[in-house]
Amino acid sequence: MYKKYFKRIFDIVSSGIALIVLSPVLLYIAYLVKTKLGSPILFTQIRPGKGCNLFKMYKFRTMTDAKDEKGNLLSDNVRLTSFGKKLRSTSLDELPEIINILKGDMSVVGPRPQLVKDMMFFTDEEMKRQSVYPGLTGLAQINGRNNITWKEKFAFDLEYIKNINFLEDIRIIYRTVFKVTDKEDISTKGMETAEDYGDWLLRNNLIQQNEYDYKMKSSQQRIENFR
Repeated sequence: MYKKYFKRIFDIVSSGIALIVLSPVLLYIAYLVKTKLGSPILFTQIRPGKGCNLFKMYKFRTMTDAKDEKGNLLSDNVRLTSFGKKLRSTSLDELPEIINILKGDMSVVGPRPQLVKDMMFFTDEEMKRQSVYPGLTGLAQINGRNNITWKEKFAFDLEYIKNINFLEDIRIIYRTVFKVTDKEDISTKGMETAEDYGDWLLRNNLIQQNEYDYKMKSSQQRIENFR
């Protein structure tokens, strides 16, 4: 009953209230991003949502657009500024996703929306996480976030999907507040940002280079078609 009828109502009401209450914070962060990083203030990225439908996810920008002499973007650890690190460590960079929740792209609680190229490597079982709306937070986020393996992360996602209910959503939101306050598990150990799923599979010899290249190309084509 909750999953089918009331979860969306809960998303609209809670995200609407959050947008009103947090509007001064959102405006202040937007001002800081504009001052320290310039335009655009928001970072938009195409992500897969429910039913594998693609949508534009909004976040506050945390990186510069620094490029090499060939015009290619430099690595994340070079472009990620100290200001950007602070935004990420507090998860404040994710606040614009409230807009995605209001639009119906996301839910407050659910599996985190991964990259399109990550989805290309999902097994049939892992693809079940696309049967629900992705969330601002989720069961995996309160159980290790980016500091657990991809397989553990997906296991938590699938566990959540099997038992979606109001009390569990409230529990996850409550636990998330403490996780954010403690700034735990923001990035993968030894890395500035989380490692992409395909890169993780390739590094651990779970896929071959030719499969990796093919699926990366396919994901880029899908993104271009969406645009």
